[in-house]
Amino acid sequence: MAATDQLFVVLLGGALEPTPRFRAMVDGARFIAADGGIRHAAALGITPEVWVGDFDSSSAAEMRAWAQVPREPYPVAKNATDGEIAVGAALDRGATRLILAGSLGGERSDHALMHLLHAAALREAGVDVMLTSGTEEAWPLAAGRTAVELPAKSLFSVLGLTALCGLSIENVRYPLHGFDLAFGSSRTVSNVALGCVTITLDSGRAILLSRPQDFSGA
Repeated sequence: MAATDQLFVVLLGGALEPTPRFRAMVDGARFIAADGGIRHAAALGITPEVWVGDFDSSSAAEMRAWAQVPREPYPVAKNATDGEIAVGAALDRGATRLILAGSLGGERSDHALMHLLHAAALREAGVDVMLTSGTEEAWPLAAGRTAVELPAKSLFSVLGLTALCGLSIENVRYPLHGFDLAFGSSRTVSNVALGCVTITLDSGRAILLSRPQDFSGA
């Protein structure tokens, strides 16, 4: 990592499996917990540098167990999710890269979808961000070129949040070159990586959703 590179992991309340790939990704990172995301800290063997939120998803036992972690409390009636507040705390501390851990799946589909949309907005603002549950990963795509390191033969899909113009997908089983993808099309679901996948977009917003441990399409 470069001296100016600051990777922050935001612990969110969704499912998180600490796979070897995930542990390698977060090695050397700084951690921030968003409310109930504190439950992942023990499994990861880390102590967050700050814990933010309204704490309505944190148990009394967790509040006692992590009493040493500095807290930034917010009222329940607030204008942003705990996750968005935690991302802001990371950016305020100099984050140049973000991993939103525990951001996919879970009991609240609205929160999972909001994490994806927030990540897409962050990417457009120039922030390097990805989302993960350990078993699934999501990488927001914007106009330009994006390279995503995936295990060879692992499954992934590109899901358009808008219509996509000039979409190219390279180093995959089913490549595309300068393709215009209609909004709502399933054309780019279930592809297979051959290694590092390169996606180029002329315009549009999308999410690359990968299953790095899933080789069922090999």
